[in-house]
Amino acid sequence: MTASPAESAAPRRDQPCPCGSGKTFALCCEPILTQQRPAATAEELMRSRFTAHVARDYAHLHRTYAKTASEPYEPGKDPAATAWTRLVIHAHDAGVRPDTSFVDFTAYYREGEQEHALHEKAEFHRINGAWLYTRAVRQGPAPVRSEAKVGRNDPCPCGSGRKYKQCCLGKA
Repeated sequence: MTASPAESAAPRRDQPCPCGSGKTFALCCEPILTQQRPAATAEELMRSRFTAHVARDYAHLHRTYAKTASEPYEPGKDPAATAWTRLVIHAHDAGVRPDTSFVDFTAYYREGEQEHALHEKAEFHRINGAWLYTRAVRQGPAPVRSEAKVGRNDPCPCGSGRKYKQCCLGKA
């Protein structure tokens, strides 16, 4: 799946940013990609990383990934580009620790005539004041419980008429 040169061109400053923020590229991701300023939040870094994929700015992806950020960037052979089309941020949550954050997002890409989705919950850490992408915590949407959890003092689901804790809890 490759993008045509027109699709992989760097975004124009006066056009909407590819990250979907509603701002122009010049006011949104460009200052982060050009290292004029760091990303203020994990969500801002996620948006800039998506835009870097669109623009094929592999140096930005390298320096904002925790495993490679401390290593010098060595451009390699340009891999086949994915035609990224849009980004939807579902949630941006602070972690338990102050310098950890999670971004739940869906990145859409085109393959042939079909649009596909990559849904991920990503973990970010702030290291020395800079947000870095660390890992994918989950691929795909969050799991949904189909049944409510039975409480210890609820009636047993087996229909015995006794409390769950006095009936089937020990057998579970």
